[in-house]
Amino acid sequence: MDAPDRDPAPRKDRELLSIGAFAARTRLSTKALRLYDRQGLLPPAYVDRATGYRYYRPEQVERARTVVLLRRLDMPLADIAAVVGLDDEAAARAVDAHWARVEERFAAQRTLADYLRGRLSGRSPAVYGTFEIRTTDAPEAFVLVERRHVFTDELPSWIDASLARLEDAAVEFCGGVTGASFVIYHAEVTEDSDGPAETCVPVADPAAARVWAAEQGRKWDVRARVEPAHRLAYTRLTKAQVVYPQIIGAYDAVEEWMEREGLTSAGPCREVYFTDWDTAGPEDQVCDVAYPVN
Repeated sequence: MDAPDRDPAPRKDRELLSIGAFAARTRLSTKALRLYDRQGLLPPAYVDRATGYRYYRPEQVERARTVVLLRRLDMPLADIAAVVGLDDEAAARAVDAHWARVEERFAAQRTLADYLRGRLSGRSPAVYGTFEIRTTDAPEAFVLVERRHVFTDELPSWIDASLARLEDAAVEFCGGVTGASFVIYHAEVTEDSDGPAETCVPVADPAAARVWAAEQGRKWDVRARVEPAHRLAYTRLTKAQVVYPQIIGAYDAVEEWMEREGLTSAGPCREVYFTDWDTAGPEDQVCDVAYPVN
């Protein structure tokens, strides 16, 4: 879409539609049209500099209707701006990708609703299946740590990027990775609570890790520290189970088991990732949900 003509000279093009006429043709409010102009979704063909009046070409009606339909799919305005700039095939693929994300979110919400119905009604919420709880002793480890305040929608991408940074640093600068990477949650990470959380990678060379962390600390909030030896109560999950909100059931199961066994928490909960996530299949075991216990 060409930038609107903002020349103050009178426009003689009789095909141009005033914003009111264009709003009537597209069934959009003038408020929505001004918003779409600011977002770069639907700029007017011409703006009179003297009066500020906006004018549109008739062929822009189809683009306006496309924007409306995409909004009805709950597509964010920024994504719509990208889609309407694509050719037909690429735009169709973008809609497919957006709708796949919507269906994934609805499936997760449906599972959460089933879980909440069971929990609030006093029945055991069996939607997640049965979790076997075990204990293990984790030895002391020296770890590279990245700390972040993060909300639910940002969490998966941050974990992936952060662990990649720390694992690359461990291999290149700190003598290698010496154990499973893990994520510690110091407070709830939800739509309204931002943790913080920490990604942790055990490394072989503490001195080198301290140097690297000092160099990167301002950029990524990285630090190096000793993770003390501790006993863990945990349950093991498949890749298909490590999805919010399904994973809530695993945390609940460990907490309920600790209460029955008379154990108390000795630190924040964590997720321990002990295999390659990218190569694992949905039914492969990939992660322990765990609590340090006394």
